[in-house]
Amino acid sequence: MANPVIEAPSAGPSVTWESGELLARQASSRHKRRRLAFLVAGWVTLLLVWQVAAYYLPFGTLPNPLEVGEEMAAIIAGGGFFSDFVTSVSKTIGGFLVATVVGAPVGYLMGRYDYARAFFRDGVTVAGTIPALVYAVLSLIIFGLSDLGPVLAVALVSTPYVALNVAEGIRGVDQRLVTMSQAFGRSPQRIRRDVYLPTIVPYLFAAVRMSFAVAWKVEALTEVFGGTNGVGFQIRSEYQLFNITGVLAWMALFVVFMLLVERLVLRKLENRVLAWRPEERAGK
Repeated sequence: MANPVIEAPSAGPSVTWESGELLARQASSRHKRRRLAFLVAGWVTLLLVWQVAAYYLPFGTLPNPLEVGEEMAAIIAGGGFFSDFVTSVSKTIGGFLVATVVGAPVGYLMGRYDYARAFFRDGVTVAGTIPALVYAVLSLIIFGLSDLGPVLAVALVSTPYVALNVAEGIRGVDQRLVTMSQAFGRSPQRIRRDVYLPTIVPYLFAAVRMSFAVAWKVEALTEVFGGTNGVGFQIRSEYQLFNITGVLAWMALFVVFMLLVERLVLRKLENRVLAWRPEERAGK
């Protein structure tokens, strides 16, 4: 009896590198479209809830989104919007610079040396638990009605975030890399630059993004209490005039500007600086 002939199955089309890359791009594009759809749906839901609340609350209690939008357009057309925002932004950036200059070295020492961690840990922890309102009031007591008050308040709020995150970054350094660098004769300066610094940078960005919203709040709060210019000063002025629409309009402009800075500046800068990481390359 003749042996049956078994035919080999026909080979399917092989997936080339180009087709695999095309499939990956299509999947990434679908993911971005879904994420954008959910983002738009979230904002639409927020505006609908706002509109319903404005309709059912007593007249004049809560302006609707359209009224606030018209007030925002009037503020921008008035010409003083940009000067007030530049003032607030400069104070916030100044406070962040002070927090980085002070907090990064403290965090490095805390993560590098046990004695320094024992020396700084309780003070940094206590500084991070003090309410932002206390910092705002304290800054006004020290500097009075000047631009240095908001800068000091932002610095006091942001410094603990920077110090704690940098310390965690230093403690997360793979000591085998340090030992290997020392075995190959690398100087301490090269080790700090090539091993410690790349590890610190992601934690530093995390600290900046975490404390960004808090810093904006305490900066505006300080201006509300005792500022002579800036967004917080304008919110206080509208409140004194019993113009709730104006208060919400300045607040909405404040939120929009904060989101633009976070997404178009901080996130883009972080992606560019950390482009060497595999997860950043995969996200592109």
